[in-house]
Amino acid sequence: MVWDEVAVQDEAVQAKQVQDRAAIQDEVAVRDEAAPEGEVARRSPVSQRRGRARSATWTRRLAVVALVLAALNLRPLVTSIGPVLEEARAALGMSAAVAGLLASVPAVCFALVGSTAPRLARRHGPEGVVLAGMAAVALGLALRPLAGGTPVFLTLSGLALAGIAVANVLLPVVVKQRFPDRVGMMTGLYSMALNLGASAAAAVTVPLAGAFGGDWRAGLGAWAVLAAVAVPPWVALARDGRRLTEQQAGQQAGQQAGQWAGQWAGRAAGGDAAAGAGAHVRVARSPMAWALAVFFGLQSSSAYVIMGWLPQVFRDAGLSAEAAGLLFAVTSVLGVPLSFVLAAVAGRLRNQSGIAALLGAFGLAGYAGLWAAPAAAPWLWAVFLGVANCSFPLALTMIAMRGRDGATVIRLSAFAQSVGYVLSVPGPILVGALYQHTGGWRGPLAFAVCLMVPQIAAGYLAGRDRQI
Repeated sequence: MVWDEVAVQDEAVQAKQVQDRAAIQDEVAVRDEAAPEGEVARRSPVSQRRGRARSATWTRRLAVVALVLAALNLRPLVTSIGPVLEEARAALGMSAAVAGLLASVPAVCFALVGSTAPRLARRHGPEGVVLAGMAAVALGLALRPLAGGTPVFLTLSGLALAGIAVANVLLPVVVKQRFPDRVGMMTGLYSMALNLGASAAAAVTVPLAGAFGGDWRAGLGAWAVLAAVAVPPWVALARDGRRLTEQQAGQQAGQQAGQWAGQWAGRAAGGDAAAGAGAHVRVARSPMAWALAVFFGLQSSSAYVIMGWLPQVFRDAGLSAEAAGLLFAVTSVLGVPLSFVLAAVAGRLRNQSGIAALLGAFGLAGYAGLWAAPAAAPWLWAVFLGVANCSFPLALTMIAMRGRDGATVIRLSAFAQSVGYVLSVPGPILVGALYQHTGGWRGPLAFAVCLMVPQIAAGYLAGRDRQI
């Protein structure tokens, strides 16, 4: 599998890194010897500590801005097309079957492209890969409205989705590396931004198109501006990531040289073997990783069911189109504040099993209410399902907390999200098939209720205080 292959290749990569780090250390030593006395004096321990503190504060603020801007751009590509789909289909000659395919393409793309993120991050660093992803999103969003036919439109959508896929996997890694003491809070912050971007794109695309004379192309293309704004902070963060890598390489090379000077060669080799063994984690063989993947997939499936079918459930129950749209907006808007609060709380707990079970209970109550009497208390059912949708930031928080180090989090995030998105694809399709076959919503909603049971079980297992 991809994850096992990546782990096997790490041994050769680590050997090369040791050589590179030693070379970097020698270069730094030569530079210090050649530096003027005044410059050396300015490098006193106190001044160095102050400089590092100022640099660290600036970098953390930059990382916060970069994370929020990236998260704002992870969903507008998907949620902006729905409000203008009818106009886009007419202009592009898009069939109904292809239009339906658009709903499942994101999950498939996230699964396939997301699995390549660990290898890319190992070569270019997580920040560098996210930078490339944001550039791909901006380019895809800018060019997609100019497409003259369906194939080009889908190709450019795929380009932007590829950028989103690698960012999906690597943002938890950046949080783990940049904010190891605030994983929950930072995950909640960018989850909140993600929900805000999704809701804004769904609500504002049509008014944006209206501002340009009703041109749907302008309504879609306007979101490229937001994606372009996210690129510069990631340029700076990628540069800082490379600088940190070089510094850490020099420090580790020096530590390793000291250990080798004072230890027997055999003991040093044994220590290297033990360290290497820790790096070669087989994520795909971990029950915890599979629990995370199943939980991520089932909560994604439930979210896609809600996004794709909830308004139709309310309309078939006799509510107006405006009321159905407003109820659907409630489920989205609830995620903005709740994502931040939930992830911050979960990040402070060693065990998140209870939270996963509680969110699943809200989902059971929401679907059961729709099954029994959708028009009796529609606002209550919408609120319940909006709370249940907060399983997404919980899953991201648990991914970041279950890995022992940044390298493991990269593999775990790629595995859980890739497998999870594959598992999420059949759910919305089966709900639609059951609706078409039965002519009503009791069968599909009963199926959705059944899916919540394994989601609760997987969330309970994934939330235990264990690390990979």
